[in-house]
Amino acid sequence: MSTENEGTAVPPAPSAPPVPVDTPAASPQQTAPPADPPTAPIPAVPPTAPGGPEQRTHYAQGAPAYGAAASAGGAPNHGPEGPGTPPEGGWPPPPPPTPGYAGGAGGGSGWGESYQPPAPKPGKRRGGLLAAVLVAALVAGGLGGGLGYVLAKNDDSSSTTVSASDSGGDLKRDPGTVAAVTAGALPSTVTIEAESSSGEGGTGTGFVFDTEGHIVTNNHVVAEAVDGGKLSATFPNGKRYDAEVVGNAQGYDVAVIKLKNAPSGLKPLTLGDSDKVAVGDSTIAIGAPFGLSNTVTTGIISAKNRPVASSDGTGSQASYMSALQTDASINPGNSGGPLLDAKGNVIGINSAIQSSGNGGFGTGQSGSIGLGFAIPINQAKYVAQELIKSGKPVYAKIGASVSLQDNINGAKITDTGAGGGEAVEAGGPADQAGLKPGDVITKLDDTVIDSGPTLIGEIWTHKPGDKVTLTYERDGSTKTVDVTLGSRVGDS
Repeated sequence: MSTENEGTAVPPAPSAPPVPVDTPAASPQQTAPPADPPTAPIPAVPPTAPGGPEQRTHYAQGAPAYGAAASAGGAPNHGPEGPGTPPEGGWPPPPPPTPGYAGGAGGGSGWGESYQPPAPKPGKRRGGLLAAVLVAALVAGGLGGGLGYVLAKNDDSSSTTVSASDSGGDLKRDPGTVAAVTAGALPSTVTIEAESSSGEGGTGTGFVFDTEGHIVTNNHVVAEAVDGGKLSATFPNGKRYDAEVVGNAQGYDVAVIKLKNAPSGLKPLTLGDSDKVAVGDSTIAIGAPFGLSNTVTTGIISAKNRPVASSDGTGSQASYMSALQTDASINPGNSGGPLLDAKGNVIGINSAIQSSGNGGFGTGQSGSIGLGFAIPINQAKYVAQELIKSGKPVYAKIGASVSLQDNINGAKITDTGAGGGEAVEAGGPADQAGLKPGDVITKLDDTVIDSGPTLIGEIWTHKPGDKVTLTYERDGSTKTVDVTLGSRVGDS
């Protein structure tokens, strides 16, 4: 699965192609409603995703206030027989006109002339019609009377009068309801506005990580404000605070910001255990889709360990995750917001969506088709703690360069490394394990590896010092080896 954002192409990972949704037929005499403001642009991903045809996915970030984007749009669908032709003379006449939206045409019949109903003919025919109407009314009245009689007969009371209750129903919501979970979590989420020194930026979401004012979000939400930009966070009660970036990890797509003059009484959201999440579990997503702050949507966990590759929009680094997939509606602006379980625990950070093309609101930016992706909270928690501690991310590594192509059925160690260096780092974990250029890694522990991005995403779910078992192929033979993961500090 590959994601994209703001003009930077990155190597994708495998997934299935999206299915476009047909656009409803539109009347040729209607005028479309005016378009909403544009949102931030999303870049293309090269067709290098392993395991399947190229897909277009987007960060779930957006800012109607900044920038513009364009993507493929749909055309009206007139059906298999086309828009239709006028019928020949005779009965029945053409239907009456359909009103148009916002002062649209829609005033004629569609065949060039308004239909005028013929005047009724005097005589028995009209009388018969009136008689039929009267009979129908009497039948209806008789039916009502009959039902009333039966109800009254079965009632032991002497009166058939029904009185309404003076009080409403019980509105107390059980702790497990979506409303109850939302009421507890929403006050600890914020809408983030990031702006670069040149005035470009976007809108995203974050959530309270601790009582000191640290907020966790996506790197691509705050990337514009990292170097001399402006950053603010607004709570659902309307209180707005300036903020600063504490640290950001482009590879993980995680960032931590801190509120300036943070208020007392902040309530961090409870973090769950993303390793224990099961497919089918309920999910609740909170965010600011298309700038609509404090929006809540629901769904389920659709899949786990979904390989997703994306860019942060700055053109410098790609990010990789072994994501939680959910069908909760996630749109641009949801990025960085919490994905909750049914008890209100954070199980992921909403980060990216798969989209089928042209989006809503007339902006050309794609929206949700029920394929959203979140960074598992177990990984995000570790990254956030490292960023708070040192301001820099720490990555696990095997010390080998792998191919990002899609036709290998595994992660192949390349012949040369980045910049023409050695593909296998001398003295690194892969070297110590005996791995060589040309080896194709097909499994990490019990996880099937079908591409380089998938391997990277799986390695980054671990911490430096973790021991993993790699299965690889060399010269037609399959071998396994234990590898103790090394570490790399920073994104460079």
